[in-house]
Amino acid sequence: MPRYRTPSGLDEEQLWNQFRGGDEVAFARLYKEYVQVLYHYCSHFTTDRALIKDCIHDLFVELWKHRSTIGQTTSVRFYLMASIKRKLVRHLNAEQKFSSQDDLQNSRELLANATPSHEASLIGDEEDVHMHGCVAKALERLPRRQREAVYLRYYQNMSNEEISALMQINIQSVYNLIFGALSNLKKHITPEKVLLGAAPLLSFFC
Repeated sequence: MPRYRTPSGLDEEQLWNQFRGGDEVAFARLYKEYVQVLYHYCSHFTTDRALIKDCIHDLFVELWKHRSTIGQTTSVRFYLMASIKRKLVRHLNAEQKFSSQDDLQNSRELLANATPSHEASLIGDEEDVHMHGCVAKALERLPRRQREAVYLRYYQNMSNEEISALMQINIQSVYNLIFGALSNLKKHITPEKVLLGAAPLLSFFC
């Protein structure tokens, strides 16, 4: 089974074990690798930037504090995203800000910045930016849970099993959400528009 990699290509499991052993450099690297991933994911649930940043800060403080008792994991990304979601939802529920409605507002920032890592080198290209913007606008129109499933599957490259666990739904529901999302996206995106703007989703529109 291939080992998972960080956004920049580092071996997740090796970095995680170094952090667990008290390596401060490895810990700082984990933060640098995943802070934006966690921020964008949290943006699915709230537009409260301060709260998101506080939750991420608290998560990493707790990780360092309990590093010697934290267990191994084969997917650091999944572990961190599941942890931050639990923490954020607890805060939102406590403050009565969390909404289970499918149409959360003000998600433009998340979608505009949730750029697949393998396209990072193309962001400077004006045409690619324009095309990616077309896809982002179409993604905005999706119900929240469809949008979350698409983000996890095509932008975080998670397996259906991981999405099922993270969203706390069964595998069939994952399939249904993604199928529904792709069907909805096809109504708003033509093959010409996604030619350069959404490589992870390209095959579904062409």
